[in-house]
Amino acid sequence: MSAIIDYWWIILVIVILLSGLVTVNQGMIAVITLFGKYQRILRPGLGFKIPILEQIYKKISIQNRSIEMEFQAVTFDQANVYFKNMLLYSVQNAEEETIKKVAFKFISDRDLMQALTRTIEGTIRSFVATKRQSEILALRKEIVEYVKEQIDLLLEDWGYHLLDLQINDITFDKVILDSMSRVVASNNLKAAAENEGQALLITKTKSAEAEGNAIKISAEAEKTAAQLRGQGVALFRAEVAKGMSQAAEEMKQANLDTNVILFSMWTEAIKNFAEVGKGNIIFLDGSSEGMTKSMNQIMGMLEMKSTKNP
Repeated sequence: MSAIIDYWWIILVIVILLSGLVTVNQGMIAVITLFGKYQRILRPGLGFKIPILEQIYKKISIQNRSIEMEFQAVTFDQANVYFKNMLLYSVQNAEEETIKKVAFKFISDRDLMQALTRTIEGTIRSFVATKRQSEILALRKEIVEYVKEQIDLLLEDWGYHLLDLQINDITFDKVILDSMSRVVASNNLKAAAENEGQALLITKTKSAEAEGNAIKISAEAEKTAAQLRGQGVALFRAEVAKGMSQAAEEMKQANLDTNVILFSMWTEAIKNFAEVGKGNIIFLDGSSEGMTKSMNQIMGMLEMKSTKNP
């Protein structure tokens, strides 16, 4: 006991020295001041500060931080727009100069948050004020890029960096939403009517093309059939004429009257009319004068043919 009393000052020195040991957690940096003046920084791990004289002014987090923002803006055509954003930011880096900016630019984190959110709100409001309400929903990306461009230099001066700005929701007053819904519905109806009209036009066009092709094919077939029928009749007549000529020649060589051939053809024709007439009425002159007249006509036709083909 007396030994402790004798060396009390040694124990006091040890206690004072131990009080100078400082533990800094991962992701944090401690700012050390001496009599209120910036002295140095302590990085994560076990550090040492001069007991009593040096103080930990603030511990700065270098991890990412996020905040949610809700505010209102007014478009060029006086429509109210309501934004819900998520802001992601962090200390720019772990360099000593950057940490000094972060530690001494603002009195507290609350003041930083207020300045940061109001700056972003003002930037978005100034952008929205130049746009019409019908354009806003399609400009999420442009709004984010505009905000980053406008405040990056300002945040750099504060020692911070804007990592991301997510615009989670953009809404309008109920009256505007209802009118936008009606516009979308009317546009959909218009598009549907145009599509139906196009479909009907295509159907009619294809039907007309098909009908035209069918008529064309039918006409071509009829033309071909007519040609074939004509060729068949011509061949038939040629064969008949050839047979008659041979028969007449043979009869002449046998000193027989060639009128027998004409009489045979006349009687054969009358027979065919009677057999395959199918009720049709055909008027023929069956007298001897009529037969003579018809035979003379046939003979004249044969003589004309023989004259053309000597």
